[in-house]
Parts: sequence; C-alpha cells; structure tokens
Amino acid sequence: MSAPVPGPSSALPGDAPHLPGDAPQPPGPTGDPPPDRRRRFRTQDVEEGLGILEEVYNARELRVVPGTPFSLTQAVTAVEDVHLERARLTGAPAAATIDATGTIRVAQLLGGHLAFTDSTRTEPGPAPFLLPQQAYDCRWTDIDLGTVALDASAVAAHASGLLGIEGFTPRFTGDRPVSPAMARYWCRTLAHAGRDLMADEQAMAVPLLRGEVFRTVATALLHTFPGTFLEPRHAHVPEPPAPAGVRRAVAFMEEHLAEDIDLARVAAAARMSPRGLQAAFRRAHGTTPMGHLRGLRLEAVHAELVAASPSSGATVAAVGARWGFAHPGRMAAAYRERYGRSPAATLHG
Repeated sequence: MSAPVPGPSSALPGDAPHLPGDAPQPPGPTGDPPPDRRRRFRTQDVEEGLGILEEVYNARELRVVPGTPFSLTQAVTAVEDVHLERARLTGAPAAATIDATGTIRVAQLLGGHLAFTDSTRTEPGPAPFLLPQQAYDCRWTDIDLGTVALDASAVAAHASGLLGIEGFTPRFTGDRPVSPAMARYWCRTLAHAGRDLMADEQAMAVPLLRGEVFRTVATALLHTFPGTFLEPRHAHVPEPPAPAGVRRAVAFMEEHLAEDIDLARVAAAARMSPRGLQAAFRRAHGTTPMGHLRGLRLEAVHAELVAASPSSGATVAAVGARWGFAHPGRMAAAYRERYGRSPAATLHG
C-alpha cells in the first residue's frame, strides 16, 4: 500500500486569498504594472464555460449533455513557464479532446470522476499523476481537478543544463511518482511554490524569484516522475583545466548579478560545457558555479545592508529578495556563517 501524500489544497490557485480585482497590484521593477498573473472565472453559462476550458487546457471537441445544470469555477496563477490551475465543474457530464502537445501537466483528482476514453493508461486519483503529452480523449462528471502545467521546451532546456548534455530532451516513462517519498516531495514543493512564492506579488515582481519558481518546480518534476532524466549515464571525461573559462564565467556573473541567469547561460559565456565548467570551478574555487554566484549575491546583500541608513526603511527580506534569496531564514544562516553576525544586526548596527 502506498504511503499517503499531503493534499495540494494550499498550493492551488482556487484557494488563493487574493485574486485580481481584490486590491491594486504593486508596480513591477520598472514602474510598469505586472502582467495579470492571477485569474478566476465563475460561470453557469455552458458556452462561456466551454470557452474557458478551451483557453486554459487547449480543449477541443467539447461535448456536454444538453439540458442539464452547468457550473464552472476556474482559477489560474501563472509565473513565466509555470501555471497552477484549479477547475471545479459540476452538473453536466462532459467530454473533450485535449491537445497537450508542448505542455507537461501534473494533476491531482480532488473530487468527482475523470476517465480516459482512448488508449491512455493513466489512472486518475488524489496522488499526483502525469497527464499525456499529446492529444487525448477524456470525460468527466462533477470534477475537482488541480493541475500544474509547465512548458515542455523550457523543461527540456532546464534538464539539459542540469545534466550538461546539450540538446537533451527528457522523456517520461511512467505517470506516477517513483516512490511515495517523492510524491510527498512533489506536493511539498508545489505547496511552497504556490503558497509562499507565486501568491506573493512583491516577490514575483523580482525576475530572479520568478525564474527560481520555474527551476524549483521543473527540478522537482524531473526527479519525481520516472524518465530518461533519471537513467544512469556513462561518466563524461572531464574537460582539462580552463582558468580562462572560469574567469570569463565570473566576469559574466558579476556583470549580470541582478539578472535571472542559470548554469547554461554562465557556461555559454565561459565558452565551456556546463559539466566542464562545474569541474573547473571545483578545482579553482572549491564550489560550483551556482554556489559561487550565490556567494557573490550574498556579498551584494552585505554591501547594501552596510550602506543602508536607519531611516531608509530597508528590510532584510526586501534586500535579500532583490538579490534572489527567496528564503530569508536560509539567507540569514548563510550570511551568519560568512560574516559572523545576522543580517539584521548589520542593517541596524
């Protein structure tokens, strides 16, 4: 028997306490308002409801039993290449063809009945499961469905960077998590992304944190579900030492310190493969490229806290977020380890 997994309700946009129209959204970093990331629809009109399902899920050939009640509540929270979705549809039984090409969508069936009417072998249930990545037919009754959708090409680029294999495209070989522990890990990751990050408009105005949401969810996806990403590979022969490449990487980091950069971009700037750059950094600095980048950003936090005046209104959380630290507690621990005091003590000292 599989171990229970935590419910996803805290991560789903349908349960978000604030929705567009509740309050003015804060301006983005350039002074422009952020895009409309959070939408919620309620309708009892069949045609309007089917149009919403077509837009959100790329549903085609929608079919509803005529003359029966219809009610749809649909919520979507979007950040970059990650969409959290919650659909509650009651009344009329319905069916559709879903064209999921180019989208990786993980679902949890929280209520009602969902069935696939083609050759799809997925068994929907309360535990997370992968939906097909091609066109498929399904039908449902009184459904409550939570999903997270990721752009497949962005996931492939992320997987390629993690493995250091140019052009790698992951292929999933199963629709259930590799273990109950990984199912719980997925649910916790999704809850954190939805509740603590995506619901925070101020945090999502920071490009670094928006990029971190995608990387966090995509990394969890690749490790949770069975596929070619998890298959063992023959070790690559390490590239020879390249101090010049490391210097180019460090210069690129310093020049783009406040931007959303990942390992693939740093490696491209260094004119090295990601795996070769990681090996060179360990030899030269005893850390990884992204570890070195976090160190540089921690130095930037320190410099800003030292320079802040008592009347500036600066906070440790705001300064940390500006430099890409989504977890104030973790940042404080790293800061104390490096500087021997808390960031708050530096700010108010």
